[in-house]
Amino acid sequence: MATHPLEPGKTSGRLQSLDIIRGIVMVLMAIDHVRVYSGVPAGGPTVGVFFTRWVTHFCAPAFVFFAGTAAFLHGRKLGDTRQLARFLVTRGLMLVVLELTVIRFSWTFNFDYARFTLAGVIWMLGWCMVILAALIHLSPRIVGIAGLSIVLLQQVFGLIAPALPAPVLPFWEFLYPAGSEAPLGITVLYTIVPWIGVMAAGYGFGLILMRDPADRRRLCFRIGVTTTVLFVVIAIVVDWLRPAGENRLPAVLRVLNQQKYPASQLFLMMTLGPSIAVLPLLERARGWLVNGFATFGRVPMFYYLLHIPTIHVSALLVNLIRTGSTNSGPYATAPYVGMPQAQHWSLALLYLVFIVDVVLLYFPCRWFAGVKARGRSRWLSYL
Repeated sequence: MATHPLEPGKTSGRLQSLDIIRGIVMVLMAIDHVRVYSGVPAGGPTVGVFFTRWVTHFCAPAFVFFAGTAAFLHGRKLGDTRQLARFLVTRGLMLVVLELTVIRFSWTFNFDYARFTLAGVIWMLGWCMVILAALIHLSPRIVGIAGLSIVLLQQVFGLIAPALPAPVLPFWEFLYPAGSEAPLGITVLYTIVPWIGVMAAGYGFGLILMRDPADRRRLCFRIGVTTTVLFVVIAIVVDWLRPAGENRLPAVLRVLNQQKYPASQLFLMMTLGPSIAVLPLLERARGWLVNGFATFGRVPMFYYLLHIPTIHVSALLVNLIRTGSTNSGPYATAPYVGMPQAQHWSLALLYLVFIVDVVLLYFPCRWFAGVKARGRSRWLSYL
């Protein structure tokens, strides 16, 4: 396979809009993870519970998509495809190891791997980086087209599954749901497809960010708005054609209630369209809140590694204050947490803990962002 050369020196500096959007989705992600420990269900018939979950749907799509874009920009900075591939493989495998060790412990505060091991978002992100390392030897345009094709045709991977030999099916679960159980008792939350398509599309999207500022902003706005409008039209038609059922959500909530596992085409259109459309606005955004988001966005993995144990400890303290007990039992399989309804937190308490935790996380993230900006060690780039 021919190596596609990367041209160094094409960026005019760090694009703060990417840091801001990453920071926003990292902060939104904390809402969902506080929700996990609060016992509040993932969505529901009430508007408050539904949107508490729905607003966090933007996190994984935006983070994976812009991780692909960041890989493209990092490759331009390096000017060497092979060096970028090594970085992606190394960082990707590091993320997989972190998912199975540090992150898994942070969720559960136990080492009972035989009972529960999760292939979560960081696992998926790591393997997608490893696969992207092979794809980047093609032109960014081809990588982007391949990514969009995987997203649009993802159900093909489900159709292939029945034709596979029985010993292969458990491993296919890591790629796409096949109705089997993953090996070694691993619970798969995020399959690789369609997310590798999202990351590859983000890599190709980097070409747009190389354009002059006015052209870049215009294209981002057009792509984002067009994708969002298409989502609204298609989702309304699909809902209208769906047979009526009992206890259905209101129409607006039905349109917004798209499939996340695995992420459907409509789910990705709903979340990525607005994320791309807002980029031009973020380029001009200023203020203390924007600076706070940008700080989180500069150290996303450092934030991620800190935020789960911070939220977990906060939940134990809240339970202790409310009931006199930490009530840690349901957290043994977090983020899969089931509690009696009487033990659920109120939404007000959920959001109070979320705000407190994000404020607490800001200070170590600001410190590490400064260390990363001043540091010369290449290992700092992995966080």
